[in-house]
Amino acid sequence: MPDAGRLRQTLTLAQVITGFAFANADLQYALPRLEQLSIDLDALQRRRDRLIPALREMGYETSLPEGTFYSMVRSPIPDDLDFASRLRRHGVLVLPGTVVETPGWFRISLTANDEMVERGIKGFRRALDEVAAGRLSSA
Repeated sequence: MPDAGRLRQTLTLAQVITGFAFANADLQYALPRLEQLSIDLDALQRRRDRLIPALREMGYETSLPEGTFYSMVRSPIPDDLDFASRLRRHGVLVLPGTVVETPGWFRISLTANDEMVERGIKGFRRALDEVAAGRLSSA
């Protein structure tokens, strides 16, 4: 390739500038072991099958994930950022949908452990009760 050296220098500079384009040294050493890891699909399904029906029973509108480790849930108020703050005050961390261009929704992860899911269900209930009571956010 003509001028390959200059192209290589330009690409290297671009990778350095972006900061995340190089795998860190620890990850480079871990790569051969990554193939040995497996995801506990039964645990993810068990958490999904516990959490999604519980949320739906409370009145939340949710997606039913079949191939992902997260679910999308419609916020009971239009401002998903505000509702995510309410959830946070009740010990539940979610990703507001606005962050991933789905305003009015939020994303919950099924990768938490079983105890966290149980605590989360209580937090979802408290946040929903807070909205139903008409309390204003103080976030």
